[in-house]
Amino acid sequence: MLSLGFLGWIIIGGLAGWIGSKIMGTDKQQGLLLNIVVGIIGGLIGGMILGLLFDVEAGGWFFSFLTCLLGSVILLWVVKAVTGTRT
Repeated sequence: MLSLGFLGWIIIGGLAGWIGSKIMGTDKQQGLLLNIVVGIIGGLIGGMILGLLFDVEAGGWFFSFLTCLLGSVILLWVVKAVTGTRT
């Protein structure tokens, strides 16, 4: 497992959460802190999904970013589906 450290998770999570919110059209409702939280939780979700489907582990900063981005988009899609919000 890739050891990013606290600062690494904040940076990658923030970027992934921000780009994920741009993809899902929720950027105007979210601030910096929520983007970071979405990215970190998205990293956990993405890591779980990729680990179950492909039996892989994180292999670097870029793979970790893509994993966080995938999880962020999935998380935001689920939140939009449950709350019924539209953009």
